[in-house]
Amino acid sequence: MELLRSNLSRVRIPEPTNRIYKHECCVSFETPRSEGGLFVDMTTFLAFGKDYVDWNYEKTGNPVYLHIKQTRKVAPEDRPSKKPTLLAIGVEGGFDNNEPQYEETHSIVILPDYVTFPFPSVELPEKVRLAVDAIIMAEGAERKEQLAAWTADKKQVSAYAMNLPQIDNGVIVPPSGWKCAKCDKKDNLWLNLTDGMILCGRKNFDGTGGNNHAIEHYKETSYPLAVKLGTITADLEAADVFSYPEDDSVVDPLLAQHLAFFGIDFSALQKTEMTTAERELDQNTNFDWNRIQESGQDSELIHGPSYTGLANLGNSCYMAATMQVVFSTRSFNSRYYTNQSLKMAFEMAPADPTVDLNMQLTKLAHGMLSGKYSVPAPENAAISTTNKQEGIPPRMFKAVIAASHPEFSSMRQQDALEFFLHFLDQVERVNGGSSALDPSRSFKFGIEERILCPSGKVGFNKRLDYILSLNIPLHEATNKEELEAFHKLKAEKISEGKDVSSDEIVRPRVPLAACLANYSAPEEIQDYYSTALKAKTTALKTAGLTSFPDYLVLHMRKFVLEEGWVPKKLDVYIDVPDIIDISYMRSKGLQPGEELLPDGVPEAEVESNNPVANEDIVAQLVSMGFNHLHCQKAAINTSNAGVEEAMNWLLAHMDDPDIDVPVSQGTHGNEVDQSKVDTLLSFGFQEEIARKALKASGGDIEKATDWIFNNPDASVSSDMDTSTSSSKPTPGDAELPDGRGRYGLFGIVSHMGTSTHCGHYVAHVLKDGRWVIFNDNKVAASINPPKDMGYLYFFERLDS
Repeated sequence: MELLRSNLSRVRIPEPTNRIYKHECCVSFETPRSEGGLFVDMTTFLAFGKDYVDWNYEKTGNPVYLHIKQTRKVAPEDRPSKKPTLLAIGVEGGFDNNEPQYEETHSIVILPDYVTFPFPSVELPEKVRLAVDAIIMAEGAERKEQLAAWTADKKQVSAYAMNLPQIDNGVIVPPSGWKCAKCDKKDNLWLNLTDGMILCGRKNFDGTGGNNHAIEHYKETSYPLAVKLGTITADLEAADVFSYPEDDSVVDPLLAQHLAFFGIDFSALQKTEMTTAERELDQNTNFDWNRIQESGQDSELIHGPSYTGLANLGNSCYMAATMQVVFSTRSFNSRYYTNQSLKMAFEMAPADPTVDLNMQLTKLAHGMLSGKYSVPAPENAAISTTNKQEGIPPRMFKAVIAASHPEFSSMRQQDALEFFLHFLDQVERVNGGSSALDPSRSFKFGIEERILCPSGKVGFNKRLDYILSLNIPLHEATNKEELEAFHKLKAEKISEGKDVSSDEIVRPRVPLAACLANYSAPEEIQDYYSTALKAKTTALKTAGLTSFPDYLVLHMRKFVLEEGWVPKKLDVYIDVPDIIDISYMRSKGLQPGEELLPDGVPEAEVESNNPVANEDIVAQLVSMGFNHLHCQKAAINTSNAGVEEAMNWLLAHMDDPDIDVPVSQGTHGNEVDQSKVDTLLSFGFQEEIARKALKASGGDIEKATDWIFNNPDASVSSDMDTSTSSSKPTPGDAELPDGRGRYGLFGIVSHMGTSTHCGHYVAHVLKDGRWVIFNDNKVAASINPPKDMGYLYFFERLDS
């Protein structure tokens, strides 16, 4: 006890603001349930596994630790499974939530000799007792972050509910027998709470669902709230209320009053339809994407080095699938596993290794590649029915990589492509741009756009990228006859009021070669300013690669925007061969006899980029007595959408401090509405591209989205109205990896769901000559890898 008393100065009583780690080791995936338990440093409150606590003692000299050990309790064999109630995996109320029970014991350990004192004990100094009690009672830092992320996803009270107008037009809604007022649909019906119209919901990308009549009615009337018929019961909180202007499911506190207005007695209604959230939950529960997940197939589970699954932290499959492919590359494997030990990374890490990306990447690499954690789950574990491994939870890695990106900090589903690009950007930053250390460079390559002016002169735009984003030319489908027959069948079924069954659907099949050829094909650029002609003209653009990376990532643009800026997924198969040769895509630069476009900028460029107010709208507003300048601003800020929209903007901005600033001196030409940028970001576009598109389209979101899809290679560094006449290499271009243009397919990230921000991601990786499926913590031999259903394709350059 004297030894403990002599080290009391190294014992701290945690404050409420202290981050306490007690669920997972900072440098490994050891937990209190591991054989050696977990040691919590009572000075820093960082946790370490049995094999790593000595490292911390050597580095810090902190000798006093709280040892936490959890031992599994024997669970009854007839313990019932819980039905998931939350659209998530790996969290309370979500999937796989039937966790076994554990008994926890504590003791005080003093290093370096591991002198142990039992806890609780009245013989322990009071400071130690208070410190241990505070640690035990505190919410772990890992759990705090997870809980904070989930609270953001609760339904909010609609801003339109309390003052919702209701029109007394004599409409009385019957308790059953509903039908869409504009078609024959009898399911997926929505009651508009303002005028009582019953209309069908949105049409899904595969043709199922409604005919969009409810949302079209909102666009015509601006009546904001609708409730889904069939979801109304005595439990009004469970009813599915949707707000069109807020574009989300919401809470209507006055729903009973709003329903009674149309003669609806909610207490007498029975539930006949799933809510929007329940439909998504049902889709996840059934995993109605059997092919990608290879469900129902007797696949061989695999364990051992490089075959470690990643536990789902709650909609984190986008991260798990991406990282499985990334750590299958030699560059990341050698950087964070072969050439860097855990101890080396820990010694280089700052005082708190949980916030160091280098440390957490090394921890993740060793966890995934060593095989230490790739073992079958214990027989009485929650997942023992499939005998698959528990997987390692990449919580600390997620917290670090998401620190500079708030969306990845949430528990919502994210775009795997966006995460991949953000991840590589962070890796490049942490390695300081060193080509010797930075493994992200193995993915980087140069792109050169060649602009041919009618004058015969050429200009070049160059940039660096990590991915090659490909449009899918549906007109190049190889099964056009089958598609034509399917569309006839579909039209017949719709005329009969029937839905097309899933086994009758025929999807276009487009060869990957056609997508690559489409990328390289010449493209006309309208209104291109030629510095040779000193006028706007039509130029011809072609794109090629200035270098071929070690690893080539192809992104298939499967998501398009339908009316109302709703992102929808193309239901299409891509025929991808095992080996591709893109040698023909190498750019050639300035050729003998060609002349570069002269340097210069368009005359009055700023003025030409400024949006111009529609004079008809301005004239009508002026006739109502409004100030002419104010009317111009109203028209410009509503993208000339119409008189009503301009008037609403005018009434809302009459007191703006810059309302009297002349348009020519305003900011309209250089700045864009942040809310419009956020709208484009929600579609999955990058912020820089979104801003450029809005500037190019005068702030019109619909035109901006068209601009992005029509300029797939656009980047901030390559402005089509400026002639980049230099053919010199881009900075760093000469240091990029390069070689032949022959590549072999080794990784696929597939997506299931209607948008990148919902559904599920799965990875397939070619390892040791066979395809392996990584589906969160499930790792198994792939019987039929879905090569034609990928969202991201990963190729490795073949130099031999």
